[in-house]
Amino acid sequence: MDCPSEEQIIRMKLAELKNIVSLDFDILNRKLTVFHTYDHDIIFTYLDSLQFDTKFIETIHTDISISSQENKEKQLLYIVLAINIILFIIELISGFISNSMGLIADSLDMLADSIVYGLALFAIGGTLLRKKNIAKAAGYIQLILAIWGFIEVLRRFIGIESLPTFQTMISISILAFIGNAICLYVLQKSKSKEAHMQASMIFTSNDIIVNLGVILAGVFVYITHSQYPDLIIGIIVFILVVKGAFNILKLSK
Repeated sequence: MDCPSEEQIIRMKLAELKNIVSLDFDILNRKLTVFHTYDHDIIFTYLDSLQFDTKFIETIHTDISISSQENKEKQLLYIVLAINIILFIIELISGFISNSMGLIADSLDMLADSIVYGLALFAIGGTLLRKKNIAKAAGYIQLILAIWGFIEVLRRFIGIESLPTFQTMISISILAFIGNAICLYVLQKSKSKEAHMQASMIFTSNDIIVNLGVILAGVFVYITHSQYPDLIIGIIVFILVVKGAFNILKLSK
């Protein structure tokens, strides 16, 4: 291996094998450690077919490294899952009370994240193929929620709706921003390059951008005395949801 692109080629190639639990890349020293459940011959055959001048070093029996990494990922995912569920409930209730489509859209994004983290917890310890399939499922969930959101925003543009409560929009979005910043920090601590963990980080990064957008929309609702800034941020949120969904689907190929 000479670069990260070759790492991705190897990951995609080995994703076809169900006996692989985890991969640990050391690009600097051109070394790959494969954690697997049975005979390594098939793994070497797959690697050798890439013509990267593969050389087998050794094989040893171990449970400690895998177990330790899995437990670490589970602990981190439980933390971000709890934060996202709490923020989803708070934003959804606040969105309906304040009549803010921006908050409702963001709450649905939080719900999608919660589903992702829940699925990711099931992926811990599974094969690479299973993890990629879970990431793909998460992407489709995002798309479904985005379609529903666009329909609701269009309905509100056409109908007559009361002015959103900008104070609630701003205060709740600040709370969500803090929660998402904590989640992103927690996820980055894992330094994992597994598909399901990468998917989680993509979702959370999008959330932080959304939170800032809803705060800005709340300010413009106050300045303009119009519901349109709230509806516009709702559209933007669902565009980001769609973009994030396609990123996840691309990651899971």
